[in-house]
Amino acid sequence: MQNIGRRAHIVNLDPAAEPSAYEFTVDIRDLISLQDVMEELELGPNGGLVYCFEFLMNNLDWLSEQIGDYDDEFLIFDCPGQIELYTHIPILPSIVKFLTRQMNFSLCATYLLEAPFVIDRPKFFSGVLSAMSAMILLETPHINILSKMDLVEAAPVPTSGDAAAAEAAAEASGSSVGPGALNEGTVSRRELKRFLNPDPLLLADEANAKMNPKFHSLNSSIANLIDDFGMVQFLPLKAKDPDSVATILSYIDDVTQWAEAQEPKEPKDEFELENDFDDMPDNNFE
Repeated sequence: MQNIGRRAHIVNLDPAAEPSAYEFTVDIRDLISLQDVMEELELGPNGGLVYCFEFLMNNLDWLSEQIGDYDDEFLIFDCPGQIELYTHIPILPSIVKFLTRQMNFSLCATYLLEAPFVIDRPKFFSGVLSAMSAMILLETPHINILSKMDLVEAAPVPTSGDAAAAEAAAEASGSSVGPGALNEGTVSRRELKRFLNPDPLLLADEANAKMNPKFHSLNSSIANLIDDFGMVQFLPLKAKDPDSVATILSYIDDVTQWAEAQEPKEPKDEFELENDFDDMPDNNFE
């Protein structure tokens, strides 16, 4: 944010947050921390986390006082990633409703999935299902982000010789390799583009090629569910690239109408990742 000249305040809502280089403007650990709960109440990590958020729900006046002075500024709410807090125990959806209805905040939820997950199809499907659950349950404008793109984009586009070598190695080891993958730990930039607007049915077919046949029916059912909703698409993010960050913010600004004194901003239509992405369709969210 600082690299593109935007000031933002970080609100930490994770009572189990590790020490960070970022300075929190508001920190839930000033109210209650997971470590204290686990020590005093002898709860485990999951039970302690639920207790912390139930305590926060009973003390929303504290949160209101802490963020009330920043209602005209850009706030980033850093939330825990445990999906149970969104689904089984819908605490975070309740907090979102409090922020939007009681405090009149204009929110945009962002779900981050690390780009290296595309190497492992089951992990990618798990991430897509979690993103879809959050989109449905939070009931607020939402974007999905494929983060840490720079880590995956280091993989070169494979040549025909590379592909042949990868297939030969896979055959010798008794495994298989999907198109575009050089080995178990890399994926080409051209291959990565397919995951921004994924075709779940095609990805399921690729996953089936690598898995025991007894999982094929489950894979197909999950893929059909994702395809039926047709909600999940991703925007690419390289955190140290100002242009990449600005592109993400243009989408957030558009749905939140940040800074009403300014003219509403239209999202950027193209991602300037690499030359391999020049043929990417404009505006994935149309």
